[in-house]
Amino acid sequence: MGAGERFKKRLRDGRNVWINGERVRDLVSHPAFSGTIESIASLLDLQDHPDVRDELTFEISNGNRANMAFLIPETKEDIFRRSRAFRLWSGATFGVMSRVAGYYRSQLVGWYVHRNIFENEAPGFSDKMKRYFEWVRENDLLLTAAGHDPQIDRSKTADELGDLYTAARIVKETEDGIIVRGAKMIATGAPYMDEIMISSHKKREKKEKGFGSMFAINVNTPNVHLICRESFSSDNKEDHPLSSRFDEMDAVIVFDDALIPWERVFIKDDIEAMWKIRNDPFVTAISIHETIVRLVSKLEFVAAIGNDLAESIGITKYQHVQAKLAELFMQVETINALLLSAEHHSNKYDDVWAPSIDPMVTAKNLGMHYYPRAIEILQQLSAAGMLQTPSSTAEFHSEIGEFVNKYYRGADRNAAERVKLLKLAWDLVGSPLGSRHELYERFYAGDSVRAFASQYLEYDKSHLIKRVQDRIKSKISSELSFQ
Repeated sequence: MGAGERFKKRLRDGRNVWINGERVRDLVSHPAFSGTIESIASLLDLQDHPDVRDELTFEISNGNRANMAFLIPETKEDIFRRSRAFRLWSGATFGVMSRVAGYYRSQLVGWYVHRNIFENEAPGFSDKMKRYFEWVRENDLLLTAAGHDPQIDRSKTADELGDLYTAARIVKETEDGIIVRGAKMIATGAPYMDEIMISSHKKREKKEKGFGSMFAINVNTPNVHLICRESFSSDNKEDHPLSSRFDEMDAVIVFDDALIPWERVFIKDDIEAMWKIRNDPFVTAISIHETIVRLVSKLEFVAAIGNDLAESIGITKYQHVQAKLAELFMQVETINALLLSAEHHSNKYDDVWAPSIDPMVTAKNLGMHYYPRAIEILQQLSAAGMLQTPSSTAEFHSEIGEFVNKYYRGADRNAAERVKLLKLAWDLVGSPLGSRHELYERFYAGDSVRAFASQYLEYDKSHLIKRVQDRIKSKISSELSFQ
């Protein structure tokens, strides 16, 4: 049985996935999920393909192989090995599948590598994380996370809301583990995952007792429910080439007094410990690496569509069009340059390596603005073209096929080729899936204002300050000596 089939088998484990008011009985065959599941299965099968197996996987001690996202970078070359694997993986989905790639697997690598460092803050963390990491790696499990609270009243803390507060929290402790009640959002890809890591993506105040925990759950944990958003999937691959394959479902996770075994509780109600673990420099650097590789793939995809749109209607000779296309190319080259800089200037953390954090944070923050702008450029290049696309490619085989072939052709291609391009562009720009992706890229890493402010606060400004101070002192000194 191949990796893809094993993945499908795991999905039939009794998990509580809800959509359109009904519990999904068979995720694999359900129309809202089947297309994406097939895409993920194909991705996992790539790991066994002889042409790319050595690029996507590496040998582990028991003689089996593991996904390259689990590789501990003991040399600088390992950073580039990981990067090549991420590029293959994200390229296969044009960068539009974010949570099946390697971000949370990489984050897990960081916690595993630094597990002993966190032992003082969270007793038992080291042994638990070691067992958990090895189990996830050796079983090639998919992992996502949820760390945001439901948006009830964001102006108030947990203690101010009292019983109205709905975030996941510990309500009881037993010999077997903790009992958790409440909800977490937004778990991207959760219905298809094997594991979900629960924590808090914001720093809690000390008075917010019960909310400072970090634990992992099986997706099929009893009394855990995944409430999905509306499906953006389609069963028509010709008319919806992206929506039919890559609807990475988002879900809110509800804990209805769910038991979390102690083995899976890494931090129990310790706000400071959880915040330290979440913000460890090595963990941040090793995990964010994959997101920048994926961003390059996604921007390349948009640039390719934009260039093709312009060529299809013969507008590449106009300077204002050339300027827009150049902007798309500059986006790609800027993020790629920052990625290469981060990789070539990798830093050593004791016995392991990670890409330089500053170029990657810069790339991540630029991406919040780049992607929406790239989508805007596609809209401008196509103008009303995407709105003139026939309702279905079936029109080519209908009684009016002659008209469609005549009036929908492009400057350099026939009508069938141009309509396929327009369908692809619309799926990325104007479909529900496309709108979701624009929103995702704007906010997946948090609000851009906070992200930019955080970069300012965390950036090492000492060398800049010293340069100015040295220049001022030098000038004063030279003036004194001149007099």
